[in-house]
Amino acid sequence: MFRRSLLPLLLLLATASVEAERIKDLAVIAGVRTNQLLGYGLVVGLNGTGDQTTQTPFTVKSLKSMLSNLGVNIGPEINLQLKNVAAVSIHADLPPFIKPGQTIDITVSSIGNAKSLQGGSLLMTPLKGADGAVYAMAQGNMVVGGVSAASAGASVTVNIPSAGRIPNGATVERQVPDSFGKDGPITLNLRQADFTTAERMVEAINKALGGEVAQALDASSVEVRGPTDRNQRVSLISVLENIELVAAQGVAKVVINARTGTVVIGQNVQVGPAAVSHGNLTVTINPDPIISQPAPFSNGQTVVVPNANISVKEDKKPMFLFNPGVALDEIVRAVNKVGASPSDLVAILEALKAAGALKAELIVI
Repeated sequence: MFRRSLLPLLLLLATASVEAERIKDLAVIAGVRTNQLLGYGLVVGLNGTGDQTTQTPFTVKSLKSMLSNLGVNIGPEINLQLKNVAAVSIHADLPPFIKPGQTIDITVSSIGNAKSLQGGSLLMTPLKGADGAVYAMAQGNMVVGGVSAASAGASVTVNIPSAGRIPNGATVERQVPDSFGKDGPITLNLRQADFTTAERMVEAINKALGGEVAQALDASSVEVRGPTDRNQRVSLISVLENIELVAAQGVAKVVINARTGTVVIGQNVQVGPAAVSHGNLTVTINPDPIISQPAPFSNGQTVVVPNANISVKEDKKPMFLFNPGVALDEIVRAVNKVGASPSDLVAILEALKAAGALKAELIVI
C-alpha cells in the first residue's frame, strides 16, 4: 500500500532527443569482453571472529592441507580449535587484453560462519577461469566496509563485515587468448537491439569510411570488413568508435515501482480513446457506547451497550476523457487535475492497459 502523503510521484518527461551518440556508447566489439575468475582460500589474522571449526570442518581440513604443503604435518587425531581463520571464496573480473604481471581487484566473501573478516589477510590463492586454468594469484590484506561489535549480550552490525575487497589483490599470471588479430570482419554488438539503430549505424559507417564496408546482420549486430594486420584493426576500431549517429527512440514504456509508488512514464507513451472516472469511497465507523443504568433499589447492574455511528462519504470527482493519440503531457495534466495520488495513478494506468487504451509497455517492479 502506498503512503499518499510521503511518497512522491515522479513523472519523467522524456523529450525526443536529436543529439548524436558515438558508436562507442551504443555498441561493443565482439570478442572484447571480461572473464570471470573464482578461487577458494583462507583468511587469517582475525580477532576471534573466524569460523567456528566445530560447525565448519572444511576450514580445518583446508588449513591442515595448506600446512602439509609447507612441511608441517598435523595428525588426524589433533582437533584444531581456531577462531582467527575463515574459509572464503574469491572472485574477480579479468579485463580484456590484460597482460601477465598486471594486477586486478578482488572480492573476498566468507563461506563459513565467520562473524567478520575485519583485519584479516588472504593467503596465496589461485584464481581459475571456467576452463579450470589458473589465470591469477591472489593475496593481500582485507579492506572491509562493515563493522560488527558485541558486548554484554548486545550486538550491533553496520553493513556487511563478512565480505570485503583487496585493491590490486591479484596478479595476472596468464593472458586469455583472443581473436582480435585474426582474419575476419569486425562485429559491433548493440547494447540494445534495435533494427532502426542498426540500419543507421550501417549508413553512418559507410558514409564515414566510403563504400559498402558495413552491413547489418540483425537488430543487434553490425559487421564491418577489417584488415588482418592487428595494428590496422586497432586504428580502424578507433575510427569506428568515434563515428556519431542518432539512435532510434526506444519502445514506449511505463514503469511502476510498487514498493515506493513511483511512476516513470517514458517518451512516446500515448493513450487511445478512453473515459476515466476517478473517485474514493470512505466508510467511517465511530464507536459510541451507551451506558445503561438500572432503576434505584432494583438491585440491577450498570452495563455498557455497544453502539457505533457509521457514515459513508464518496468524493465526487469528475470523469475525464482521453481523446485518440493523447500524449504524455496531456496525461499528466489530466491526472493532476483530479488530484490523483500515486496509488490512484497506478490503478488508472492498469485499468487503461486492461482496456487496451494504453499504447505502451507497462512494467511493474
